[in-house]
Amino acid sequence: MSAHDVVFGFGAHSGIEDLPELLPMVQQADRDGLDIFTLSDHPYLGGRVDAYAALGFILGRTQHIAGFANVTNLPTRPAPMLARTVTSLSALSGGRIVLGMGAGGLWDRIADMGVPLLSPGDAVDAFEEAIVLVKLLSGGGPPVTYQGKHYQVNQIEPAPVPAPPVWTGSVGRKSLAATGRVADGWIPGHAADWLSRRYRTSRPVIDEAAASAGRDPREIRTIFNFPGRITDRPMPATRDAEGRWIGGSVGQWVEELTGAVVEHGASGFTIFSADQGAPGRTLLARWAQDVVPAVREAVAKQ
Repeated sequence: MSAHDVVFGFGAHSGIEDLPELLPMVQQADRDGLDIFTLSDHPYLGGRVDAYAALGFILGRTQHIAGFANVTNLPTRPAPMLARTVTSLSALSGGRIVLGMGAGGLWDRIADMGVPLLSPGDAVDAFEEAIVLVKLLSGGGPPVTYQGKHYQVNQIEPAPVPAPPVWTGSVGRKSLAATGRVADGWIPGHAADWLSRRYRTSRPVIDEAAASAGRDPREIRTIFNFPGRITDRPMPATRDAEGRWIGGSVGQWVEELTGAVVEHGASGFTIFSADQGAPGRTLLARWAQDVVPAVREAVAKQ
């Protein structure tokens, strides 16, 4: 994997009270050469801005950085309209959009929005159908008729714009297998990293499903949500008693992330603060200006 194949980003806050900082932070990350920013998508929370409205606004005020909802609250965003949203954002931004997809997490709140409650199995079936349908409704071609269990469209013209990459937040075995069959990337849940049991037991499910579908498993990225501190001096231990990464000096971060890419096939990192919230300006600056360029350089030498 080359240094250009690895993406580096950060998770941004989307609360109304955070808006004065949101655009300036993404613009600084854009200037500093980060690849991506992410926003959560919880439409049942009145204190948050709509993820896709915010994405469109920020992409219109930046030059290079891509954006995505980490991850899209699919049950509240029907797949045919989601396809129109992401292809439109792609066309407007010059392709700077990734489609983050989830089957739906907080179903009690989702149902409170008036969305029919689905069983976990049905939710995953709808999730897989949605990814397939978004791709069918992208990239041009003849009108699409699709008759799934959860989605049906009749003679709908695809957008001429290619589908963006689809990265999923799959956790359960069934949704992991769906990721292997139809998605382009995977974001391990619960901030699990490459040394975690969750990763070691989950990634093989994706790979097996991909191979069974005739796909090369290596085409499916793994992008890690990665919280931690960047300290002035090396830390005696960069992981806690349970083996979770807690942070360290710039040098310790560079060693860890370079190893993740070279030895474990990691293809992306989205930094959050140590409490898994959005990074402050100081952490983001050290990430973008000190850690990321050094990791890119180290990977390029491998």
